Amino acid sequence: MANPFSEIVDLLALVPEGNEEAVDAVRQHDAQLTKPPGSLGKLEELVEWLARWQGKAKPTLDNPMVAIFAGNHGVTDQGVSAFPREVTAQMVANFTAGGAAISQICALHELNLRVFELALELPTGDITQTAAMDDKMCAATIAYGMEAVAGKPDCLAIGEMGIGNTTVAAAIYAALYGGTGADWVGRGTGVDNAGLARKADAVDRALALHRDALGDPLAILAKLGGREIAAMLGAMVAARHQKTPVIVDGFVATSAAAIAHAVNPHAIDHCIFAHVSAESAHAKALAAMGVTPLLDLGMRLGEGSGAALGMVLAKTALHLHRNMATFASAGVSGKD
Repeated sequence: MANPFSEIVDLLALVPEGNEEAVDAVRQHDAQLTKPPGSLGKLEELVEWLARWQGKAKPTLDNPMVAIFAGNHGVTDQGVSAFPREVTAQMVANFTAGGAAISQICALHELNLRVFELALELPTGDITQTAAMDDKMCAATIAYGMEAVAGKPDCLAIGEMGIGNTTVAAAIYAALYGGTGADWVGRGTGVDNAGLARKADAVDRALALHRDALGDPLAILAKLGGREIAAMLGAMVAARHQKTPVIVDGFVATSAAAIAHAVNPHAIDHCIFAHVSAESAHAKALAAMGVTPLLDLGMRLGEGSGAALGMVLAKTALHLHRNMATFASAGVSGKD
């Protein structure tokens, strides 16, 4: 039987390189701007990052997109969330109506918001009892996520919505990096101490149940993950091949990047990580991948909110790069 993941593994393994000539062009222009070299710090690095992965000496943010992937999880039957899973669909409606934080961030900063619903009426399997998805379903969901870049955004921010998904993300991290449920779970939407203990126990039981089937990263995703995590992985993969840089949101979105990183560490070179979540294990996951987040705002909302703020920083950085005066145009003496 053909491996449903074979094409996905190939796409993760054979990733295009960044364009260093474009980066050099950005640096040459930056050196002419009316400021000391390097004085804008990470803002300068953001413009270089856009140039590298867009392959453009003059990078653009004409079509920035925030993509939210929404899925439901059978593990919510184990009492791991403070909210019922019906809230997932209710929040999707709130995104569309403009009432959510992410909706307002995108409206204020002119970011294109897209929401992708992933069979909300059909939760994944309860990972304490069965696989979240079979391999074929997982591969199909990754492929669906790849369609998120069909509109050809010049930068993609990814986020998620899904009651129970901090539990499955914690299970993914534990399977990839070791440890117990207690090492990786957090309070998510605000569970109490008893709920936190149920989350840790659910992760431990899932790891024990699927122990013999967790031999590779994509198997971990299928057995323990969620549709929104699979779709975010697909979006990241397609973005790399389409020369679209990616901004990753928090604890759950990072678990999709962790799967890609486990297949090929260079598969996420085009990604930046917008912020470190208030979920304490997020910092540990970022450290395991050797990446540094842009922001630390104590956020744990999800729904792409941190990634959208990362996009705002990128827009600001690019605006400065494009519109600041040069020493010559401003009549300002340069460095001796």
